[in-house]
Amino acid sequence: MTFTLTSRAFKDGERLPDAQVFDGMGYRGGNISPPLAWSGAPEGTRSFAITMYDPDAPTGSGWWHWVAVNIPATVTTLAAGAGSGDADLPDGAFMTRTDFGGNVYGGAAPPPGPAHRYIFTVHALDTETLSVPSDASGAMVGFFLHSHSLGSASLTALFGKDA
Repeated sequence: MTFTLTSRAFKDGERLPDAQVFDGMGYRGGNISPPLAWSGAPEGTRSFAITMYDPDAPTGSGWWHWVAVNIPATVTTLAAGAGSGDADLPDGAFMTRTDFGGNVYGGAAPPPGPAHRYIFTVHALDTETLSVPSDASGAMVGFFLHSHSLGSASLTALFGKDA
C-alpha cells in the first residue's frame, strides 16, 4: 500500500484556499490548518508528525508554517483547525515553534511575486515520541524526524499574490 496524504480542502498542486491563508502580513485569510487524512503508513509506525513548509520563502532557508509532533500511530486524520492550539490535537501531541514565532499553524503569506509551494507532509516515525522541546525550531524537529523516519507522504498547495 502506498503512503498517501490528502485534504478535503484542496488537491495536490491546487491553490491553497483562503481559509488556510495567514491573517496578517497584508493578508486576510482564515489562518486555519486544513483537514488532513493519511493512509498506508509503513509497517512499524509508532507515531506521526505533520509539517507545513514553504521552500520558496526568500529567507535562504525556507519558512516553517506548522510543526506538530507525537501524533499517536492510531490517528489517521486531523480536523480543520487542529493547528489552532495543542488542545485541538490528539492526546500527547503538541506543536513546536514556527517561523512566525508561535506554536500554532501559520497560513500562507508570501511576498508579491510568483506563487509559493506549501508542502504539507505527514512523517511516519519509528518512535512514539520525539524528545524535542516545544520551542524547537522546524529545522531542529526536522533533524529528529529524519533520524526516526520510516517514510513520508506530502501534499503541495500553491499560493501567491500574483497567482
